[in-house]
Amino acid sequence: MEKRIINPWEWQNERSYVQAVEVTKPEGTLYISGQTAIDDDGKSSTSDMKDQLIQAIENLVSVIKEAGYECENIVRLNIYTTSSEELFSCFDVFRNWITKYNIKQASTVLEVKSLYETLKVELEVTVVK
Repeated sequence: MEKRIINPWEWQNERSYVQAVEVTKPEGTLYISGQTAIDDDGKSSTSDMKDQLIQAIENLVSVIKEAGYECENIVRLNIYTTSSEELFSCFDVFRNWITKYNIKQASTVLEVKSLYETLKVELEVTVVK
């Protein structure tokens, strides 16, 4: 797989995403359903945004590893949240994860009216190999 990052500007670098990612010659593509703060027994979290974001990231990493892919090969990441204000107040959690794996992904953040049950954040990604 070959990956090329397209950034006509530099301002997005501080916001933990890139403008576009071109992938050529992939061996495989993994489309992951939105991951949230649901525990191993299927119970939705009632915790605050920060704890839910941490759990959603952990669940996402588990799915990626189980499929035999790597986090650094995430090329698309959509974030759905019930509160952009709450999400951005703990965005350092997200940035630290992005930095740890050197993820360079095209992203969109969407504030939605609600998510399933008590959930506040959902992460949807595409990963290539």
